[in-house]
Amino acid sequence: MKNLRLKAARAGLDMSQQDLADQVGVSRQTINAIEKGDYNPTINLCRAICKALGKTLDELFWEE
Repeated sequence: MKNLRLKAARAGLDMSQQDLADQVGVSRQTINAIEKGDYNPTINLCRAICKALGKTLDELFWEE
């Protein structure tokens, strides 16, 4: 399932996939795969992404 909330939060901060990847220590391809729903990140990576974007786990990764 695509993670449009992650993409929107990143775009809202005018941050590229590469910017976010650099901040959390992964490749741009990893961020792209998470946004496309092709990769399920570890909880530690989820937490790092949330911290970088100023969001909670629920806001970015909780499926309703």
